[in-house]
Amino acid sequence: MGQEGNREVKQPTRAGYAIGAVFLLFIVGGAFFALRSGGDDGGEAHISTASGSSNGLAPDTRKGTPYEGPLITDLARAAAAAKCVVREGLPEEGHDHINRGDPVPEYRTVPPTSGDHIVPPLQQADGAWADPVAPVDVIHSLEHGRVAIQYSPALPEEDQLALKGLFDSAYSAALLFPNPEMPYAAAATSWRNLIACPRWQGRKTLDAINAFGVAHWGQGREPMAGFPALSGPSFGDP
Repeated sequence: MGQEGNREVKQPTRAGYAIGAVFLLFIVGGAFFALRSGGDDGGEAHISTASGSSNGLAPDTRKGTPYEGPLITDLARAAAAAKCVVREGLPEEGHDHINRGDPVPEYRTVPPTSGDHIVPPLQQADGAWADPVAPVDVIHSLEHGRVAIQYSPALPEEDQLALKGLFDSAYSAALLFPNPEMPYAAAATSWRNLIACPRWQGRKTLDAINAFGVAHWGQGREPMAGFPALSGPSFGDP
């Protein structure tokens, strides 16, 4: 009994069944979390691998200075206090897909807010990036309702971390990256909308960009669900 030839056949114990069940739960739970989250492999950068591509850029894994919330929520008032310029409802400059290596359009705004853009899946993935993002890559993300926060690389580290803290408070379906091509301390774009802040005004600048995000997050030309976002805080939260 209990032998096959000369080899003893060991029957699974209750403990063995329990250990196997625990491992199965870990595997299933991990797979569910990865699907639900959209693939967050960036830690503090909140990168969503399901929303696009890294395009070889490094994630910004710095821990931001926590954003305490706005003192001014109205976009017009917040922008005026921070001496930022808001441009809304800009003309659409196109929406066709172009391949890598094709001629890139000369966009009419800095930073760009619409126009022909890179084919999927090369749109820039949601998250905080330590390197500048090519406009042709980020515009496709804007088309799907994203808000892209941008700052001058010359902005002091302390202020960059403050902006990172704002991003950390609303990272779902959003991007953050340095932009050396713009003449502003900070800016944010969505599809056909722009806020440009020539000088850093501390909390006032943060409040202005936050108000812009609340006003324009999720209002792209295409559905946001086309590029799955991480489950987490967003500018669209009530």
